[in-house]
Amino acid sequence: MRLRTRRTLTALTGAALAGTLALSAAPASAKASDGFLRGYGNWTDDWADEGTLSSTPATHGLSNATCLWQKILWAEGAHNSDGKRFLASDITGKWGHDTTAATRQIQYRWDLTADGIVGPGTFGRADVQLVHAGGSTAKGKKLNLTYRGLFHDFSVVRDEQGKYTFKDRLGNWRQAGYNYRTCKF
Repeated sequence: MRLRTRRTLTALTGAALAGTLALSAAPASAKASDGFLRGYGNWTDDWADEGTLSSTPATHGLSNATCLWQKILWAEGAHNSDGKRFLASDITGKWGHDTTAATRQIQYRWDLTADGIVGPGTFGRADVQLVHAGGSTAKGKKLNLTYRGLFHDFSVVRDEQGKYTFKDRLGNWRQAGYNYRTCKF
């Protein structure tokens, strides 16, 4: 009887350990520490686990990720702090007062907490606007998407590594990275 109990306990412990190892082998979700806006599989939830963007240095206010967010503000026809529409010339990759005001306005329109900070909820709402334009959703394949804004549409590409690229205001392709800014004018 004792031997049977030990074998049962050993088998249960082994099964629990195998389950734990299987869970830990699952791919980590995207985040700012990854360095890029990234996704795999279905694109409609790629941005819902992204890092935070705002005016503070710790939240990537000077980055290509901010530049992509500003492009979204432009596409959505958001308004600056002075009430004027967010223009293509406002897409600089530098988070400022106008980006905060336009973000709050979009969050309000989207029925989100209008705090002027782009977190997973705001990014997650933005990726609802992505539409398949070509390519494959399989891992390791290029996927072409279109962001359909209220006022403008623009192309977005998820490359073979899952990294998102977009055209800056000058028409140059940029990776949406958190730790550098090349989309400045």
